[in-house]
Amino acid sequence: MRTLIIGDLHLSADRPDITDAFCRFLDTLPDDTQALYILGDLFEVWVGDDIAEPFAKEVARHIKAVSCRLPVYFIHGNRDFMLGRQFAKEAGMQLLPEVFKTLLYNKPTVLLHGDSLCTLDEAYQRFRRFRSVPLFRWIYSKLPKRKRLQIAADLRGKSKRDNQSKSDEIMDVESSAVADLMRTSGAMQMIHGHTHRPAIHQLDSKQTRMVVGDWYHQGSVLTITPEGSELTTLTL
Repeated sequence: MRTLIIGDLHLSADRPDITDAFCRFLDTLPDDTQALYILGDLFEVWVGDDIAEPFAKEVARHIKAVSCRLPVYFIHGNRDFMLGRQFAKEAGMQLLPEVFKTLLYNKPTVLLHGDSLCTLDEAYQRFRRFRSVPLFRWIYSKLPKRKRLQIAADLRGKSKRDNQSKSDEIMDVESSAVADLMRTSGAMQMIHGHTHRPAIHQLDSKQTRMVVGDWYHQGSVLTITPEGSELTTLTL
């Protein structure tokens, strides 16, 4: 038996190769898969369930087929934080809180997208707090579709420009933020994405931090079993 964890697929209409690889992955899940977790940034951008593109509808159909035989869990990322209950229902995904604590094969585990751990990036953390305000989200959801799409494009462009001038240290998780969450959650293992730096880090003799990779150039899948953990890649 196994639990599969992925994130940072950044699906978009102009990268059909990633969408095809993801759908193949869903269609060929091992029979002993017990659950699938998607740790955010499933889509490159999401401006509202009412503007779901045709390729996103196709993705929803594939996820729905999987959800008929095992639970599919979703945690919002920084690119698809507006993904709502309507699309989640259509895809058969169960929405989880930003930080989710659970037991994975008797190991206390905390799962999250990971952007909240990048505390050295103060400008992004300010935006992150702003986007979480319910009033902002409500106003944004009421804007015309064209306006929402333009705002999303502007934000992506700004993010890309800003990231080019940020150091690797700022773009990565901050060690004290990791330690604080491990302590407050009582977890033995932390699993997240966002940084696009797939790895399994042994923090000490008992605690592990696992990072799923992005799907820009190859797929990245974390497999958790009662015996241990393994990161594997998929060809696009």
